[in-house]
Amino acid sequence: MNENIENTKNVENDENVEKTENTEDIENNLAEDTQSAEETAENNETLQEQTEEEKLTAELAETKDKYLRLMAEYDNYRKRTAKQIVEMSATVKGDTIAQLLPIYDNFERAANAESSDEKYKSGVEMIFNQLTEAIKKLGVEIIDPTGQPFDPNIANAVSQIEDPELGENTVAQTFQKGYKIGDRVIRYAMVVVANA
Repeated sequence: MNENIENTKNVENDENVEKTENTEDIENNLAEDTQSAEETAENNETLQEQTEEEKLTAELAETKDKYLRLMAEYDNYRKRTAKQIVEMSATVKGDTIAQLLPIYDNFERAANAESSDEKYKSGVEMIFNQLTEAIKKLGVEIIDPTGQPFDPNIANAVSQIEDPELGENTVAQTFQKGYKIGDRVIRYAMVVVANA
C-alpha cells in the first residue's frame, strides 16, 4: 500500500511537474503571443502612419499640381484676353477710320481746289489739317507710294503705262491714297504702275 501511495505521490508530483511545466509553457506562449501582438500592433501603427503620411504627401502633390495647372490656365486666359482686346480695339479703330476716309478724301479735294474766297479756303485747309492730325494721333499712316516700287501688299494697280523716265514696276501716279494702322491696311492705295 505504501507503494501505491508512493506511486500516487509520484504520479501527483509528475502531474504537478507537468502542470507546472504546462503552466510555464502556457505563460511563456502567452507572453510571446502578447509580445508578438504588441509588435504586430506597433508594426501596424507604423504602417498606418507611413501610409497616412504617404497619402498626405500624395494628396499634397496632387493639390499642388492642380494649383499649378490652374495658375497656368489663368495666365493663358489673361494673355489671350489681352491679345483679343488689342486686336478688337485695332479692328474697331480701323473700321471707324474706314468710314471716315471718304469724308477725309473730300476735305483733301476741297483743300486742294482753287477758290477765289481766301477765308473759305483757309477754313477748309484748317479743318483738313486738324483732321489729318487727329488721324495720325490714332496711329493711322497714310500710304502714298508715288515714285516707289509697286507693292501689292499696300496698293492695287488700276492701270499700267509705259514711261521711259521711271524705272520698271514703279508707281507713276496715286489716284487714291491708302491708309494703315500698324500692319493692318485699312484701305489699299489705287495706283498707276509704270513699265510693269
